[in-house]
Amino acid sequence: MPLSVTVVGTGYVGLVTGVCLAHSGHQVTCVDIDQAKVDMLISGKSTIYEPGIEDLLIAGRDKGTLAFKTPESGWRDLIGDVTVVAVGTPMAPNGAADLSQVRTVVEALAAAADRPFTLVMKSTVPMGTGASLRERYLDQADVRIGYISNPEFLREGKALEDWFKTDRIVLGASDEADLVLMRELYDDIEAPLVETDVASAETIKYASNAFLSTKISFINEIANLCDCIGADIDSVSRGIGLDKRIGSQFLNAGIGYGGSCFPKDTRALDFIATLNGYQFTLLKSVIEVNNRQRLLPVVHVMRALPDLHERSVAILGLAFKPDTDDVRESPALDIVPLLAEQGAAIRIYDPIAADIAIPGAARVTDVWRALEGASAAVVVTDWVEFTELDWARVRSVMTGPGIIFDGRNCLDPEAVRSAGLTYMAVGREGQHRDDLA
Repeated sequence: MPLSVTVVGTGYVGLVTGVCLAHSGHQVTCVDIDQAKVDMLISGKSTIYEPGIEDLLIAGRDKGTLAFKTPESGWRDLIGDVTVVAVGTPMAPNGAADLSQVRTVVEALAAAADRPFTLVMKSTVPMGTGASLRERYLDQADVRIGYISNPEFLREGKALEDWFKTDRIVLGASDEADLVLMRELYDDIEAPLVETDVASAETIKYASNAFLSTKISFINEIANLCDCIGADIDSVSRGIGLDKRIGSQFLNAGIGYGGSCFPKDTRALDFIATLNGYQFTLLKSVIEVNNRQRLLPVVHVMRALPDLHERSVAILGLAFKPDTDDVRESPALDIVPLLAEQGAAIRIYDPIAADIAIPGAARVTDVWRALEGASAAVVVTDWVEFTELDWARVRSVMTGPGIIFDGRNCLDPEAVRSAGLTYMAVGREGQHRDDLA
């Protein structure tokens, strides 16, 4: 049976949630305080880059199951039977999650409610947040407001697939009535239901992202060791990934993780642990390794080119991963300023990523303009466009020594070397003594 659903926030999580629930037949209203974003969505244009989302957005709008509004006239008439909170929880300077947007929305909903509804928390919030929100706002309302912790596990670039073919649906609640409603909300999705208490559901989200981040930092540490001893990280990753207890996902060595989730959530979990008197030593190391890993291109380019003055360096990729325009916590944001400080002229090319200004760098609209006259190029994002480059042409437009630092280990080393370029990567066999010395 279709439900009346309101989704507050039309960022990455909120828009995917709204569009997908509308596709499942529910009556969905997405709410955002930004009128320009709402107007754009009404016109059928997605505010994020995500393969397939615009088609579903237009289909829902045209079918009448998906609407977009602002709360300009108040929240009372916007509250659905299920009201999903999907606003941002950015990282505060001390590493904690900034819950100001969450609190503002929950307070407004609780104050405006004139009939019972279930509030579903999709925003990533620290353990204990649900209990705090209930005590501070929901229990003070004039009507019953149920509370569900329902964390998301969406990969940017594959969000629609992850929604409809998810590994699990996590529901944290204290009332069976709320769980019954959520089962109805997701009745078209075949996936295990993890029904638990609110604090445990909140912990599952942070623990999942921390574990995946740990796998990435671990394989990067092994890759760095491979550079020291002459081993090949590709063979090592395949060898350990075939063990079913380990698995092959997130064992691709490179310059570390980025994006809106892993950096923020690992630091927030570390902050939560410290706040509760526990030193999460393993997680601190994961964060430290990732911070160090993204500096590898700078270290190796400077080693090969001690004087970068009047040298041009191409940065290939600005998004933190392919198939997204998200540049949050992208390694490029650290790499570019450091190279620019050494006097290098930086040109950045990315086919999709948001056009943001980075001091010391120029954004270009073509990969060949980025490479022209460059002494070195750093592959930051493993876009298919970069893996399929004509390396002979690359060699012809670059200047000596023609260094290619493969920050994602996504290129064919032999194809690059046979074109007369100097290939560098992370932990790949034979490169340490020949290319990194």
